[in-house]
Amino acid sequence: MIRTTGSSIAAMRPIRLPEPPTVSTGIPDIFEGGVNVVRRAIVIGNGFPGAENQSIGLVRALGLADKFSIYRVTRPRGGVNDWLHWLPVSLHKVLENLIRQIFGNSTFGMLLRGRKLDYVCVQNGGYVGLSSILEADATKIAIIARETFEKEGPLLVVSSGRDTISVASSIKRLASENVFVIQASNFTDQIQHPRSRLDRFDLVVTPRHDYYALTASGQQEIPRIMRRWITPREPPGKNVVVTVGALHQADSAALRIAATVWHDELAPLPKPLLVVNIGGPTRNCKYTSNLARQLVGSLQNVLASCGSVRISFSRRTPRKVSEIVLRELGGHPKIYIWDGEDPNPHMGHLAWADAFVITADSISLVSEACSTGKPVYVIGSEHCKWKFSAFHKTLRERGLVRPFTGLEDISDTFSYPPLNDAAEVAVRVREVLAQRGLTLRR
Repeated sequence: MIRTTGSSIAAMRPIRLPEPPTVSTGIPDIFEGGVNVVRRAIVIGNGFPGAENQSIGLVRALGLADKFSIYRVTRPRGGVNDWLHWLPVSLHKVLENLIRQIFGNSTFGMLLRGRKLDYVCVQNGGYVGLSSILEADATKIAIIARETFEKEGPLLVVSSGRDTISVASSIKRLASENVFVIQASNFTDQIQHPRSRLDRFDLVVTPRHDYYALTASGQQEIPRIMRRWITPREPPGKNVVVTVGALHQADSAALRIAATVWHDELAPLPKPLLVVNIGGPTRNCKYTSNLARQLVGSLQNVLASCGSVRISFSRRTPRKVSEIVLRELGGHPKIYIWDGEDPNPHMGHLAWADAFVITADSISLVSEACSTGKPVYVIGSEHCKWKFSAFHKTLRERGLVRPFTGLEDISDTFSYPPLNDAAEVAVRVREVLAQRGLTLRR
């Protein structure tokens, strides 16, 4: 590990964290009991943190952080399965089973399946106290909702990701009187917003730029033959809640806990503390090692105005990018580079940083940083296209982010209303529930 050293420690600054809004639903006390109260939730995930964190973040914002379970829609992985991920998950599983039956455990069959004979079983990580996350079965979940309705009230179902759409809509169809279903769109996948028939869900939560395909600029960029496959097919209706960025779990409660957990390591660091989050190129934000060299040069230019710098890579960061950063900055006494070993300091960084520099590909990281109200600088947005470019343009126009040029004085600060999409969506959920004579557990 490379750790920061310093001869003096500046006075510790207060941590600026947005407070959750006070919500007044106006629901009469008579609705505090019986089947009119939503007391529990189910999250339906697809195994990808970027999608599942959005659902969990919304559940937390609704006050059900200790009353939800996770189910997961799993796809076969490995070998030819990696080429079939564009198929509906049910058809994908049928084809994978057919390959099993035809080729069995022959060498060719093993090669086709990439030697991965079983579906991935992901550890729960302590969210719901299970040794593994259960497979999402729409029929079984609907039965649970119906059979426990009289005792537990309606079941809130929150899902995110393309593979969860059919399961969530089936639950709604099978137990429409016993569930309230919210489908959240994952910003990082252009086809995870349901393209049509949004009335299958009680609410659909989607970033504003999922509708970029309907704009004049979007129609210029997208070939006509592709438009019917790009979400969505119609403007947002009454049951669509539009956000600026991605939902996440970094709410004020989580950050206050992180501030305490990471106090001993991060509080003594010389100020201002600059946190740098480096992601990796995607199909909509393509860049090469040249961006790493640009980032290194810009960081070297601002080091004089930094008390300390903490750098983290993601799982998507190419080795050639991390090697450039390590080689050029690893020996600097002000800089600490996280080596990827647990514990992950990400939440501590969000709580204690004075400013952030983030590569433009990391939509979730940018959204999380903007929820703190602290200065956020973005590098590489000129390499983004389509709705990702529009997303960054919106943030710049609203004063939430600035380009990172290397000319900044990190000791200077700028402020903006923190981005708090999860709390705003939670308010809308409460309003819709109230219209139906329902309320959330207080």
